[in-house]
Amino acid sequence: MSDGDIRIGSGMFIAADELQESFIHSSGPGGQNVNKVATAVQLRFDARNARGLPERVRENAIRLAGSRATKDGVIILEARRHRTQERNREDARMRLAALIEKAAEPPLKPRKKTRPSKGAVERRLKAKAGRSSVKKMRGKVAPE
Repeated sequence: MSDGDIRIGSGMFIAADELQESFIHSSGPGGQNVNKVATAVQLRFDARNARGLPERVRENAIRLAGSRATKDGVIILEARRHRTQERNREDARMRLAALIEKAAEPPLKPRKKTRPSKGAVERRLKAKAGRSSVKKMRGKVAPE
């Protein structure tokens, strides 16, 4: 691993040579500088062919990326929140690392359906009947 690599969790990493960065003009704050300097970064990561990630994590990352992933499995992130290239670059890398960490989480156990006990159903129905009779008693008194 080299200095530009991104470490993710236990033994996983994104190699620096697997990332492609291009700088583009950014909209938003920056004044006159925004038209002269390309501060926004477009980060491309080929998740399908990543060496430092297990197969399950690669597939989950592509699925989680949604519309930010191409058909070829390349995840494209754009960062333009900050006014400097370096901070946008750091932001894009942090967002990619967060996406991969989320993809690496173990799958949740499916929910097991439960049913209320027979006694609970009876108690609920008895309480409903009691409330119903109380509300009936609140009506107008009929003359005798």
